[in-house]
Amino acid sequence: MNTLTPILNPLTLPNGAVLKNRLVMAPMTTCTGFYDGTVTSELVEYYRERAGSLGAVIVECCFIDPKGPAFPGAIGIDSDNKIAGLARIASAIKSKGSQAILQIYHGGRMVEPELIGGRTPVAPSAIAAPREGATTPQALTGEEVEVMITKFGDAVNRAIKAGFDGVELHGANTYLIQQFYSPNSNQRDDQWGGSRDNRTRFPLAVLDITHKMAERFADDTFIIGYRFSPEELEVPGIRFDDTMYLLEKLAERGLDYVHFSVGQLLRPSIVDTQDPTPLITKFRAMRSETLAKIPVIGVGGVVNKADAESGLEHGFDLVAIGKACIAYPDWADRIIHNDHLELYIDSNRREALKIPEPLWRFSLVDAMIRDMSATGRKYKAGVYQEKVEAEALKLKINVALDTDRITDITLVPDDTLDVDFTTTFESLRNRILVANSPHVDAITGATTQSEALKKAVSRALATSSKEHVIEEGGNPQAPQNYDVVVIGSGGAGLAAAIQAHDEGARVAIIEKMPTIGGNTIKASVGMNAAETRFQKLKGIKDSKTLFYEETLKGGHFKNNPVLLKEFVELAPEAIEWLAAKGIELNDITITGGMSIDRTHRPADRSAVGGFLISGLVKNINQRNIEVLLETSVEEIIYTDGRVSGVKVVDEYYDSRILNARSVIVATGGFSANREMVTHYRPELDGFVTTNHKGATGSGIALLQKLGAGTVDMGEIQIHPTVEQTTSYLISESIRGGGAILVSQAGHRFCNEMATRDKVSADIIALPEKSAWVIFDEQVRLNNKAADEYLAKGFVVSASSPQELAIKLNMDLHALLATLERYNLFVERQQDEDFGRQTAMRHPLNQGPFYAIRIAPGVHHTMGGVTINSDTAVLDEQQQVIAGAWAAGEVVGGIHGGNRIGGNAIADIIIFGTLAGRHAADFALHH
Repeated sequence: MNTLTPILNPLTLPNGAVLKNRLVMAPMTTCTGFYDGTVTSELVEYYRERAGSLGAVIVECCFIDPKGPAFPGAIGIDSDNKIAGLARIASAIKSKGSQAILQIYHGGRMVEPELIGGRTPVAPSAIAAPREGATTPQALTGEEVEVMITKFGDAVNRAIKAGFDGVELHGANTYLIQQFYSPNSNQRDDQWGGSRDNRTRFPLAVLDITHKMAERFADDTFIIGYRFSPEELEVPGIRFDDTMYLLEKLAERGLDYVHFSVGQLLRPSIVDTQDPTPLITKFRAMRSETLAKIPVIGVGGVVNKADAESGLEHGFDLVAIGKACIAYPDWADRIIHNDHLELYIDSNRREALKIPEPLWRFSLVDAMIRDMSATGRKYKAGVYQEKVEAEALKLKINVALDTDRITDITLVPDDTLDVDFTTTFESLRNRILVANSPHVDAITGATTQSEALKKAVSRALATSSKEHVIEEGGNPQAPQNYDVVVIGSGGAGLAAAIQAHDEGARVAIIEKMPTIGGNTIKASVGMNAAETRFQKLKGIKDSKTLFYEETLKGGHFKNNPVLLKEFVELAPEAIEWLAAKGIELNDITITGGMSIDRTHRPADRSAVGGFLISGLVKNINQRNIEVLLETSVEEIIYTDGRVSGVKVVDEYYDSRILNARSVIVATGGFSANREMVTHYRPELDGFVTTNHKGATGSGIALLQKLGAGTVDMGEIQIHPTVEQTTSYLISESIRGGGAILVSQAGHRFCNEMATRDKVSADIIALPEKSAWVIFDEQVRLNNKAADEYLAKGFVVSASSPQELAIKLNMDLHALLATLERYNLFVERQQDEDFGRQTAMRHPLNQGPFYAIRIAPGVHHTMGGVTINSDTAVLDEQQQVIAGAWAAGEVVGGIHGGNRIGGNAIADIIIFGTLAGRHAADFALHH
């Protein structure tokens, strides 16, 4: 018996198994399994590193059935071929002296179809989970319920064969076992549902078969635990007395522990919010003598020894440690020696802490990561006042700086200020202080104000940096030395800068606009790639050969075959490069010109541009890569047969030289340069553009001064679906989600999923030269971008097609006939009118109904400078211009005569990272 701290006292479980202390590692999702649920070596080492001082390690939940995984990268125990990998985890844990317990589960209605090859999830009843976009599951038949119980038994048998000391039945977190007990998710009328007694049958049956397997194949000390969520918010839903009723029933059958699943050890009721009594206190007061003999585990918020001791004082027998075990693999040793711990992770220590990359990118860990390295920036300490001006907003801020970081940002009191900026200011202030950088995400709904504030902070930093140089006896206008200078801060520029930095180069980014993101931030649909891990997870069979052929066909066979081959081959690697940087594009849709779902986008199905730039900028901040905003490049300096730097001019018209052995031009296209567009395509005069105003072709001009060759300059793409009053692009994902195009006369007039040039031509051929994108509630729910369009006010909505026709001043009978005919085509999966073969996902028949008036707009310039497959810029004689590199829309040849939707994002990441790698290598080794 330890008299210094009770957490080190051993505990004998009801079955006689002994835990050497009262500490266990909580089961936490790592998303680190292979696509088929098998175990990776990374995962084995993760658990090995954390075992030893703890009494037991409860390994994250394993799905017991192919339809059971509730998240990407889940590990499985659904077949015998999983035993070997799981045995490696069990062996690793036990070799360090901890008990190894495996949590097993089935996700039920919480499973996304994308995780199980597009199949429909199963559940007790055909009732969707109460969350946005949830799929309605298929109700298990009585026979299938019996089979499911058997599968739990099989999983227990496999856990025993793998060498685990026990299993934890996951009856929490709204997964299948809990779904059977919940009156919200279980509305069956057979023996498995209805009354509370009937709803206990499934968890009791799973426990019974677990006991049978343990009695048959394991020794007497095999541990059987049960995790539970004590309450549900839903009405009807599980209440605490329901939970106690179930736990008493389980206790009668025999358990070795029960495990509260709550966010905090001493959490009170989430239903009776007026009662502050911790649930563990209620549990102890209500439990019977039988249940009192079963140890109870508490979890949530345990970081230091005092937290664990408090848990035991309040009546828990064991304490589970979650995030602190991730941050500190030797957590138990540290707290035994009375170390006081803070819950954060040094951004440079992922490998040392044996944290798998997928877990590193998971929100659970991401929130704990801090950049502990020196910033590399040097300021003159003090307070700097700057003006913030945006539309009606005019105010001043004070930016307090230490020599290496931003210490505070405050508003200067102003009695004349009549704009309520407080909420936006406080939120953005916190983001900037945490990042130690003004380059953070804008506040949703206050973009203009956010950008104005970020700009003011950037100016304060620039002023302080200049004063620091002067104070040190230097000249702010003196040349500065870098290995690589990147011109442009869109996706290609940011990707290039990150890669060049990671190759060991000192990097600076030059951006002429006041904000980061370039035209990429306006991108909507996603990123194309074939044969990716995420396609395999969803059961999508694709090939790089088909991707190549469809892109070549879409580009009218004008694509540079060498660049296109590189593009297609490296696309899956680019998806993984992003994922490794915390930018995971794991949802998949389709765009025009493609025959297979290969357009990767964020899991929440939001527009890819903002998500991508946000993630890339976070990586820029973590690496302390210098970004010079509102700074233009006057010329790329070329001496002695090679690039040697750039001459830049800032917003105050101060000029200086940045010396660099490599310069990467990633300035985008020229869609916003009307003179340049009409020079090459006079017929496009008067067309709106979807591009930001910085897309003027300045990078092409800079490189042409060095003699760079160009290609395909007349190949300018117009996008078919642009809202004309705002020049806002209506994402191709809306049509890819099932929408149709309808003329003012109420008729479909084209294959909506044809390439952009063809659809644009069909719209221009209409008498009104515009059309309506029409979709229903099903399309809206699966495309977050639609909510953005609704918020911006250019969506016409109606409860029925009849009402929509009236609002659109459209022939009612024509629209109804069009919808009826299209829905028939969807049912048959055959478009007899226009040959549409993709994205006929479901009939358009669920109100409300929506429409957006669109017409074509200038969207992408396929032409640009010539490069080789290393992204080196070529002159007019196809010779390399030493030290000059280019990536993104500034480059020509990749997309040929027409760009396929989703290929631009792939282009900027693939060739951006290539440019960064080769530019850094050239600068450092030549």
